[in-house]
Amino acid sequence: MTEFHLADSNATDQLGRMLAATRPSQAVVQLHGDLGAGKSTLARALLRALGVQGAIRSPTYTLVERYPLPKGGEAWHMDLYRIGDAGELDFLGLDDAQATLWLVEWPERGAGALPPADLDIHLSIEGQGRRARLQAASAVGEAWVSQLGDGANLQGVPVAG
Repeated sequence: MTEFHLADSNATDQLGRMLAATRPSQAVVQLHGDLGAGKSTLARALLRALGVQGAIRSPTYTLVERYPLPKGGEAWHMDLYRIGDAGELDFLGLDDAQATLWLVEWPERGAGALPPADLDIHLSIEGQGRRARLQAASAVGEAWVSQLGDGANLQGVPVAG
């Protein structure tokens, strides 16, 4: 597990850029944390760093927003906070499996209906900033986290984990 202290929104944006720069060709990222922990902010920074232009909308009410990626593939940003159970995902057309990157907020609400995670990111409020804990959940995730290094390029200080 790798942990970072994100002192401010610039540090969160930098983590998003680092994740984008080291992203595997196919990955499922599960974003965990309370309301306001920074899940959408991190997802937005990652998508922007991947070259998504225009508005990056929160999927709070639509449940899923799909973004074509300039270098090919499609990113799906999902927010499952408002679903009652995983069965509701049957109506979203997720079986198409066109996504090369899944960013899933509140993944526990879709348990059993989502592809397995490669990377779990746990975000929490810590003082004026945030703490990000990155935990690989597959070989793809292990390789991804190892490419991030020690976070020396991240504004703020990595936390020993």
